Amino acid sequence: MPLVDHLRELRNRLAKGMLAITVVSVVVAFYSQDLMNFLIDPVPRCKTGLGESTGGACAVIAYTDLLSPFTTTVKVCFMAGVIISSPVWLYQLWAFVAPGLHRHERKYTYWFVSAAVPLFLAGAWLAYTILPISMRVLLGITPEGSANILPMDKILDFVVRMILIFGGAFELPLILVMLNFAGMVSGRRMAGWWRGVVMGVFVFGAVATPTTDPFGMIALAGPIVVLYFMAVGVALLNDRRRARANPDAELSDDEASELDLTPEDVGEIETVSASRALPEQASTDRVNGYDDVT
Repeated sequence: MPLVDHLRELRNRLAKGMLAITVVSVVVAFYSQDLMNFLIDPVPRCKTGLGESTGGACAVIAYTDLLSPFTTTVKVCFMAGVIISSPVWLYQLWAFVAPGLHRHERKYTYWFVSAAVPLFLAGAWLAYTILPISMRVLLGITPEGSANILPMDKILDFVVRMILIFGGAFELPLILVMLNFAGMVSGRRMAGWWRGVVMGVFVFGAVATPTTDPFGMIALAGPIVVLYFMAVGVALLNDRRRARANPDAELSDDEASELDLTPEDVGEIETVSASRALPEQASTDRVNGYDDVT
């Protein structure tokens, strides 16, 4: 396919994906209030007003400017449209890329997507589960006599960021497994990294979670460590399967193979006379001392 046709197909695929996002966002707009209540539900809100929020682990949710209700609603609807319509626009991108992949590459892609979606959803569910505890810890640091007034857009940004961090972190073991299947890293090498990986995961959990207590760090780092060791087990099994299928797996990289020096009969060689081996001359005349062959 020429380059212009590729660009035209990409434009059509992107247009279909954007159309799906727009339609779903418009439909979600009718349920925007329920969706916003779902996102701010982890926030411990003060039930009796601002006067009761001083020094307590609760907050009053507010809009800080005139356009904030509109912009926040549009942001929530668009975010929901992107997530809900993801099967449509992901299929459009896959339909554009798939013709350039080999059959085994498509198979690995199917396995990757089949495992990536549940892992991301598990991380998002875990983030939403621990959000109330995290917010109570953060709001509990409020000094006595102060009030917590949280802008709505800041709350939504915080919730979305936590969900993306937890969901993305749960994809790390899957990436390691795919690297092993691609032959870029072995299961034995992955197992040798376990001390550094565990330390790095807990440091990441401490930095990524905004709470000062160890609960959020353990809630994020613990499942990732378990998934990492599961990925190491899958990689070791895959290396063992690959070794059984490889007849040269027992050979050392530094060991030279044996040479077969037994002579073989090549048969009779047809001799060609020198006159026939040379190209024929159109003329035997010489010009400046040279003939046609010269």
